Amino acid sequence: MTRVSERETLSTRQQKIATLAGKAPAMVLNTLAHPIDLTWLEEAFRRTRQDGAVGVDGVTAARYAERLTENLSDLLERFKSGRYRAPPVRRVHIPKDGGKTRPIGIPTLEDKILQRAVLMALEPVYEQDFLDGSYGFRPGRSPHQALDALWQGLMAMGGGWVIDLDIQAFFDTLDKQHLATFLDHRVRDGVIRRAIGKWLQAGVMEAGIVTYPERGSPQGGVISPLLSNIYLHEVLDLWFEQEVKPRLRGRAFLVRFADDALLACEREDDARRVLAVLPQRFARFGLTLHPEKTRLVDFRRPTGTEAGDPPGHFDLLGFTHHWGRSRKGRWVVQRKTAKGRLSRALRRMGEWCRDHRHQPVAEQHRALSLKLRGHYAYYGITGNGHALSAFRHEAARRWHKWLNRRSHKTRLNWADLARLLQRFPLPPARVVHSIYAT
Repeated sequence: MTRVSERETLSTRQQKIATLAGKAPAMVLNTLAHPIDLTWLEEAFRRTRQDGAVGVDGVTAARYAERLTENLSDLLERFKSGRYRAPPVRRVHIPKDGGKTRPIGIPTLEDKILQRAVLMALEPVYEQDFLDGSYGFRPGRSPHQALDALWQGLMAMGGGWVIDLDIQAFFDTLDKQHLATFLDHRVRDGVIRRAIGKWLQAGVMEAGIVTYPERGSPQGGVISPLLSNIYLHEVLDLWFEQEVKPRLRGRAFLVRFADDALLACEREDDARRVLAVLPQRFARFGLTLHPEKTRLVDFRRPTGTEAGDPPGHFDLLGFTHHWGRSRKGRWVVQRKTAKGRLSRALRRMGEWCRDHRHQPVAEQHRALSLKLRGHYAYYGITGNGHALSAFRHEAARRWHKWLNRRSHKTRLNWADLARLLQRFPLPPARVVHSIYAT
């Protein structure tokens, strides 16, 4: 059997799971692991990053692939028999805005493969259950779709009152017992549930010391985004849709991307009632809303003709959302790159120029062009042209600064920089995601 036909067969099996789950939304699935065989694991290995960071065992994908069939067969047997042991994840810290860091757990390669295989079995089930307002880490969904849904919803309501949610240390405080209960609503397959339990109980290794947190799911694991979506689907999405919205007097909608969520209400009294009960709702499931960062934003469409900036604004997915005038003079919801994201991107650009300033200029130009296009690919949305142009301009300034430090003998003035940019032009700012696209 060819690789293509194997993938088609695997896709057919996933579709059967999805069809069964869709036809019986209240059904608890007790046998879900049986489709996971050697072919399934081979596809899981193919979908696993081959150049990813190694876990505590130091095994690389290249080394594992030397005896791939044998290794995967052994992994499959241990998974099905229950002999599989989930090793601790290796914790590293990545920088965040404001000088803080985010802890990331790096599983071993076998953990990544097996988690990917289980994810491939669970996704067809939960994609039938998750609501439209959920966008994070779901197949066929993206941050830009979440941003578009938010824009469309706010424009349709003429703005409103926005509850900007901030869950404190969500991945670290997720309650494992509540998660087990949520999983019981849909999946009770013993093989899969045993593996998930082992991943949740696996320790965290940092600086050579292994700890076993009572709560949380390490960020970085392949299965963690799905588990977080299951958790917040029950805690927030279903609750808001089934219990909150029917009690409101005006329109309302929710947009959530992983643990970032916004609730928009047409009426102020509705928004304040929801905001008042949210802390108790989250506390019931072991979660805490940040008392200062969780806030109510007056985001109503301005009604006057004055030219002053409306006061209401909020951030989501790297963009600041605010009201502004369109070219025709109408009030519209506009988005611009958030200050923190812009500063961080420019800082990284400057660090790259510093570290690679001795490379040939042509090589630097190719790399910088790729970085700029990558920035445009995410931040290139309608109305953000000014921030994109500012990013390009500042990137050129940083390039100029570090080219001037290649040696003490050569100095480039601004005229020299202009000639350099004529020879090696940086990609112009461009809108990639247009609200006017059909």
